[in-house]
Amino acid sequence: MTPDDLQRVIDELQTLIDETQQTLTRFEATGMDEELAEDYEKLLTILDDAIKQQREHTKGLLDE
Repeated sequence: MTPDDLQRVIDELQTLIDETQQTLTRFEATGMDEELAEDYEKLLTILDDAIKQQREHTKGLLDE
């Protein structure tokens, strides 16, 4: 991947991270984290995976 490609992926992952965090906040504010615990856990998994992927792409960009 070119540095531009890596940066684009990093930026898109940041958008996913931001949107997932906003959704988690809404879940918590409305008590849905308890009512829909499985869905809440899935959101946490999505967030964790996106952060890990972003970290790996950032390392790749820094290694360029």
